[in-house]
Amino acid sequence: MQQRRFKQVDVFSDQAYRGNPLAVVLDGSGLSTDDMQRFARWTNLSETTFLLPPTAEAAASRADYQVRIFTTAYEMPFAGHPTLGSCHAWLEQGGVPKTPGRVVQECKVGLINIRQNGARSSFAAPTLRRSDATPALVQALADALGLPRSAVLASQHLNNGPSHFGLLLDSPQRVLDLAPDFVQLRAAMQGAAITGVGVASVDGSTGPVGLIVRSNREARAFSGNAAPVAGANRPHEEPGVEVRFFFDHGHGVGEDPVTGSFNASLAQWLIAQGHAPRDYTAAQGTCIGVQGRVHIHQDAAGQVWVGGDTTTCIDGMVTL
Repeated sequence: MQQRRFKQVDVFSDQAYRGNPLAVVLDGSGLSTDDMQRFARWTNLSETTFLLPPTAEAAASRADYQVRIFTTAYEMPFAGHPTLGSCHAWLEQGGVPKTPGRVVQECKVGLINIRQNGARSSFAAPTLRRSDATPALVQALADALGLPRSAVLASQHLNNGPSHFGLLLDSPQRVLDLAPDFVQLRAAMQGAAITGVGVASVDGSTGPVGLIVRSNREARAFSGNAAPVAGANRPHEEPGVEVRFFFDHGHGVGEDPVTGSFNASLAQWLIAQGHAPRDYTAAQGTCIGVQGRVHIHQDAAGQVWVGGDTTTCIDGMVTL
């Protein structure tokens, strides 16, 4: 065992202790997978990451570092808040990107581009695979969430590394009022081989796209013309989408404070189907006392960027 640099950071909030916490071991060299999993279980956070030098192949593609991401029960191929939090910790510790203004992170799904805009970073959403669900699964999830089937406007299997499921509901208040039966929800999730179920609603005053053209101000704010990058200081950053996410952490189902991977796949789906504008801010964690804010932007090339603020809460050493 040795002393290693360690940080605990808060992601997707500009206020400490109001986002999603992440533990980051800045030098994971020499640790086995079992060592990493044991420490992640001990931190008892939703995710713990370990930074390593990139593999030779990734380094040839200008990767800056490699990250391994663990929940308390298993390793993840990709996750959003560990991506932004690990990048923040690496830069704060003195990391210098090979390409100025862009960090390239290696993880199990491949290389993830991260760009900075002031204090806020944004990652390029990885390739999404999505498919329709059976009516039986949608009904089972609606029942587990305490929803009438009529409240579900659209649904989709979403996979960008983690396998999630998305439900678009008819109002933000419906999202906030959910009272899930976690036992029933876990059974439905396991039957469909999904690790998380997310619900969202687009505020009618800012979307869907078909509605915002009624207002010239909103149309200018959310149109693709001269759209700023994710993380830029935009005048309209009030949340236009409300999100909740329920996941199986190995010991049952819980609610995640803020979920970057789900918001990435959610944005790709909603924007592609015309349910949401190309730029919006999502709120998550409202019902559990968190003020998570996820900033979404789709650029002219169609790439979705997922941005968020990050704050260091603990900075020191860990014996590991």
